[in-house]
Amino acid sequence: MGTEFLKIKECDEAIDIIQNLFDENLKAESEEISVDEAYGRILYEDVYSRMDFPPFDKALKDGFAILSSDSFGASEESPNTLEVIDFLEAGSTTDKKVEKGKCIEISTGAAMPEGAEAVVMVEYCEKMGDKVNLFTTATPSQDVARKGSDIEEGNLILKKGDFLNPGKIGVLLSQGFETIEVYKKPSVGILSSGNEITLQGQELEYGKIYDVNGGMIKNDAVSCGADARFLGVMRDDYDEVKEKIIKSLKEVDVLFCSGGTSAGLGDVLKHVLDELGEVHIHGISVQPGKPTIVGVIDEKLVIGLPGNPVSALMIFNAFVAQPLTRLAGIEKDFELNTVKGKMTRRIHSPVGRMQYQLVKVDGQNIQPIFKDSGAIFSLSSADGYVKVPKSVELLDEGEEVEVYLFN
Repeated sequence: MGTEFLKIKECDEAIDIIQNLFDENLKAESEEISVDEAYGRILYEDVYSRMDFPPFDKALKDGFAILSSDSFGASEESPNTLEVIDFLEAGSTTDKKVEKGKCIEISTGAAMPEGAEAVVMVEYCEKMGDKVNLFTTATPSQDVARKGSDIEEGNLILKKGDFLNPGKIGVLLSQGFETIEVYKKPSVGILSSGNEITLQGQELEYGKIYDVNGGMIKNDAVSCGADARFLGVMRDDYDEVKEKIIKSLKEVDVLFCSGGTSAGLGDVLKHVLDELGEVHIHGISVQPGKPTIVGVIDEKLVIGLPGNPVSALMIFNAFVAQPLTRLAGIEKDFELNTVKGKMTRRIHSPVGRMQYQLVKVDGQNIQPIFKDSGAIFSLSSADGYVKVPKSVELLDEGEEVEVYLFN
């Protein structure tokens, strides 16, 4: 006996409902973490510089710190000779002052001594005991990085929403930051359901299949910035499904249940959601993936994905990836993550439902992948999908289409 879909929604309506449910029930939060552990995280607030950088005038080359006027007229034929009064390496200081006719030998990165305003590279000098011959003229500030020339104190250096890559982490370290506020990763759990599901490492009995959706949806959620965990398998039993959902929602804020959403004896998720919370979507007018369920229990989202891997992945990417990514603090317009090309084969589509057709992108050629929604290999070769509107029966060979790339 088939399931009656009581709250079936059109695609655009379902997208809006799911985004609104995220906005109403789940708020972005922050956490303070060590800058050493911040790679790949999303900055929660604007960051301003604490100090000038560099914090002092410093030498950019190995050479001699001088008064630039002492080099005027110097050449290989007629060098200017100066007295060397000290040596500075990076991290060291001196109480000696550079005056007319005197200089200090200096290493790259060392603080410029008082009085000096330029550096003559060692390649243009010849040191002889406590004297040095200069063979070139230096302009004021030559090979000197002035205090605050890179970053001035109080300036905006990183923006809220920035992805903390090695370069941005380097900026934080240069300012002495030990910790930083980042977006807390959304807490996501995944349950696989079905009497036929067997976990990897267990003996595969005849008529059973290994679980695919648990690990696949977990990794897709991770790619959206979530802290995702696979929480196990539940059988098509009302009490077991109810118990697993109650327990899982104590650990996570968004719960994906894969399987148990289509017609048949396995369709218990809707009834559990009706008892524990509220069902907002019971079916989406899309192929594949019509038997999708979205509900809320105690301000936490429960999303029932179809059991077939292709359907599950398509629904996740088309309807859930965007709001989950936003919750993680990542501003990414999935509608812009597209490429265009021409169909290499004809596609027939059922009228009345939006069809998401898996495709492979080969330059300008868009190759449709014609396999059923349980065909695992098609996922490994697919780059994205083409949306075929519900009013369109046919996309012809050679027709230009837009491909929505997987996250």
